[in-house]
Amino acid sequence: MAKASITMDELLAGADDSVKQLTQGEAIVGTILSIRKHEVLVDLGAQGIGLVPRREVAAKMENGDIIEVSPYDANRGGLLVEHDGVRGFLPVSQLSAEHYPRVGSSDKDEILQRLNVLIGQTLKVRILDCDRKANKLIFSEKEAIKDGLSARFEKLTVGDGVKGVVTGVVDFGIFVNVEGIEGLVHISEISWERVNNPNDYVKVGQTIDAKIIAIDKDRLSLSIKQLTQDPWMTEVDQFKPGDKVEGTVTRITPFGAFIQISPAVEALVHVSELGGGDDADPEKVFTLNERKEFVVLDIEKDSRKISLSLNNKAKK
Repeated sequence: MAKASITMDELLAGADDSVKQLTQGEAIVGTILSIRKHEVLVDLGAQGIGLVPRREVAAKMENGDIIEVSPYDANRGGLLVEHDGVRGFLPVSQLSAEHYPRVGSSDKDEILQRLNVLIGQTLKVRILDCDRKANKLIFSEKEAIKDGLSARFEKLTVGDGVKGVVTGVVDFGIFVNVEGIEGLVHISEISWERVNNPNDYVKVGQTIDAKIIAIDKDRLSLSIKQLTQDPWMTEVDQFKPGDKVEGTVTRITPFGAFIQISPAVEALVHVSELGGGDDADPEKVFTLNERKEFVVLDIEKDSRKISLSLNNKAKK
């Protein structure tokens, strides 16, 4: 009976090249090792050990039946479940948008914490496959809800306003569950102002309003900021080329400095406009958060750009 603990892949790995590789649909002969309540183990000789789920479970996989399972444990890879006495695994990648633990890629402890919340809950799944290495069934929550999601996708169009629940906040944006459909608000679509940390704007579990800006195969691209008017377009009308303006230095780079000239408008003074030619050093000319006087050179509304020149007369 010790043979039953050896998987097919382990036997094949240690076998020589003369061992015949099996293919799907091929008929083979084996010896029954054990008959359990919901599975049969078969000795296939050099090909290893085969698992045959009992008729009821095998039929559910073939038919694509939706079944209910209740996870009894979790690890960072997913949830351990059992159905009709057969042990199974529900990988993280097969969880729905509602349950997928969207956290920072390095935050493995939080992933496990989010999965532990699902232990004991009733989840609707389909049997996806049979893992012959571990002799267990692989379940998918995504497959169980995909038919309903397809119908919901058909009702959505770009420009629609939707409500959703925040399921994860990461460096590059916010994941949102919109009635079972996963949506992403990219960091550039959170606010009209510069966003450094999405966590400053929303929390997991919060309900938010958003606008659909693109519909991909299985995900929505969303925007929070496009629900409101762009304040840049309003404030920029107060400036015109030749105006003298005061602004605060917000960023200093090798090619120049960015200057806040109104609450929503940030402009650039290029290194060539500092009075010392292209060899001028912005680090020596500017200090962060200091205020200086500039002259507006150009305004490009389409690209949302304003170019400035340092008012050297004011500097003197």
